[in-house]
Amino acid sequence: MEFPNADRERLLSLLKTKSYREGRVVLASGRESDFYIDCRQTSLSAEGHRLIGRLFFGLISEKFPQATAVGGPTLGADPLVSAVSLTSILLGRSLDAFIVRKEAKGHGTGTWIEGMANLKKGDTVVMLEDVVTTGGSSLQAVKRAEAVGLKVPGILVLVDRNEGGKENIEKAGYTLVSLYNKSDFMPST
Repeated sequence: MEFPNADRERLLSLLKTKSYREGRVVLASGRESDFYIDCRQTSLSAEGHRLIGRLFFGLISEKFPQATAVGGPTLGADPLVSAVSLTSILLGRSLDAFIVRKEAKGHGTGTWIEGMANLKKGDTVVMLEDVVTTGGSSLQAVKRAEAVGLKVPGILVLVDRNEGGKENIEKAGYTLVSLYNKSDFMPST
């Protein structure tokens, strides 16, 4: 399923205006950077949510047609999995959503994954991520999903910062597909 290139261009425009900031920051990986991309500012907007759902759903249909669900590490992936799941049912294919916690639930079942009632052991799922730097949080989420019997062929990411994440993920045996990378946000010289 292919969506107009205009969707991809519009989403990039939203990410540049709502999510991209220059200035020194410390990333989740512990690395320092002179720019930050807070994708939640875009993914939580109605238009961004719609565009992400459409574009990611199209990529999943093309690259991972066997997938039955989408998930990812909280908090960055929460709106992404919601957008894809909603888009999928509206377009006639049901991809359930799940969220991988940062810590096991401290009460009740003690689970790492929310949404397991909609999944079964052996299901093929795709992980979603907002930004990849080293790939550490993505790989940790994959590990948690595999620990409960899910099969994860790959990860879709909005932005690859081109700082080794793709290589680390592929070295671990998974496919990484990104909509954008660092060069999409850097001024042309």
